[in-house]
Amino acid sequence: MPQRVNFIQQSPELFKKFMEFVTATKESAIEEPIRNLVNVRAAQMNGCSFCLDMHLKQAKIAGERELRLYHLAAWRDSTLFIPRERAALAWTEVLTKIPELGVSEDTYERVRTQLSEKEISDLTFLVMSANSWNRINVAFKTVPGSSDTNLGLDKAGLN
Repeated sequence: MPQRVNFIQQSPELFKKFMEFVTATKESAIEEPIRNLVNVRAAQMNGCSFCLDMHLKQAKIAGERELRLYHLAAWRDSTLFIPRERAALAWTEVLTKIPELGVSEDTYERVRTQLSEKEISDLTFLVMSANSWNRINVAFKTVPGSSDTNLGLDKAGLN
């Protein structure tokens, strides 16, 4: 199925501003391996096949172990993630599917034991970015793999 709307062509100024925001999240206090895990997990939760495909390839290119990517959907039961990664994934999940009563103090305190206030703030912006991408790509049915060559993702060897 072809993409519904080419949002880059239809809203070039908004896209440009959004890309500036996305680029800024890459320069945050959150290290690349955790950014990759967060982006993959948000895409899994939101059912965004384009973003899931892209972020899995990015993570593999960056050196992430495949088994950890396979375990990501069940990270709570896996022994492959360190406490800092678990905190980031918990924060990602609670902000992606915000509970009716919001983020509990218990959840915040568990995350706070692993991340500084600056890191929690930066992580929150990263989760916002991931969820925004997921929403636009789900809405317009962006085809997974359609930007691989432009983004250098063909290097992942997952075609």
